[in-house]
Amino acid sequence: MADDKKIGRAVKTATAFVAAHGKPARAVVENVGRAGARVVLVGDDGAMGDVVLPDAASAEALIAAVPDLEAHEWDRETTAAVKIGPAHRRRMAGR
Repeated sequence: MADDKKIGRAVKTATAFVAAHGKPARAVVENVGRAGARVVLVGDDGAMGDVVLPDAASAEALIAAVPDLEAHEWDRETTAAVKIGPAHRRRMAGR
């Protein structure tokens, strides 16, 4: 599991995200191989954010440590909750 300092920074980031984008917020853990685990955050307002941690255990610890952050999968409800604007679509397309 990652050191407490990395998890502490991730908790601050996720807590600020929840405060800025509404609660409850959703968290989806994605394995990204050697890079670790990505926690995709979806706010109640549909905004997206993410935090990358060294492993899935650290990602699960992050979700447990942040009030109003709930573990989810990429199911129909979570996907429908995401609101992606034109600027984000352009950035995803590499423009």
